[in-house]
Amino acid sequence: MAFTPSIAAAVRTLVRALPGVCVICRDWHPHGLCEACVQRFAPRQPRCACCARLTPLDVPRCGQCLNQASAFRHCIAGANYVAPWDRLITAFKFHRQVELASALARLIERAVLAAPPPDAEPAALPALLLPVPLSRQRLCERGYNQAWELARRLGRRLSISARSDVLQRGRDTAHQIGMTRREREHNLRDAFWVEPSARAMLQGLPVALVDDVLTSGATAHAAALALTRAGAASVDVWVVARTPLGDE
Repeated sequence: MAFTPSIAAAVRTLVRALPGVCVICRDWHPHGLCEACVQRFAPRQPRCACCARLTPLDVPRCGQCLNQASAFRHCIAGANYVAPWDRLITAFKFHRQVELASALARLIERAVLAAPPPDAEPAALPALLLPVPLSRQRLCERGYNQAWELARRLGRRLSISARSDVLQRGRDTAHQIGMTRREREHNLRDAFWVEPSARAMLQGLPVALVDDVLTSGATAHAAALALTRAGAASVDVWVVARTPLGDE
């Protein structure tokens, strides 16, 4: 029997209300991440609005961002890439624990809604959410794109359209662990492109790229560059976690 849209929506609401457990403390919580654990392990901290590094005060651009061009406008991170988030992201990304996507997306959502407006600009949500894509080879190996699992959940929660078919990754690139920013940028040169049929839809839209972790920002820069060249008005970056300064 086929469900009508209203019945399907009611079922989704019921499922979201069912009891679950917090992915950190394992106490009962319907959304997979309790407020006590968020307050303890991801407290609101001042950051650079451009790259999401921790700073003594909220600033539009930190010293490094002032000296380094970036194709994306702002970055919002839910937490630092430290325990327990590093463990959870590793399990989500590499050990097929896709069920963690809901809790990690909630961490991003919380940070987005709490972020102060940078540069005295009025706070506004983007018109489109796009996951940082995987190459076909990497997608076949992993079985899913962790960025898309985050983006589509965020889209539902924030009532923003999320698309996985706009930004593409045309080739596989070497793993970037241990690479410098310059090496990462060289590794990612011309790796991203926008699907030609999506270019008209993208014109003049503010978009947000969604990913699990931001390290040097080279991947986000390369993806944002492809989007702005294709006509996006601006690109922001939303991630679960930001690596601490020194891990780059």
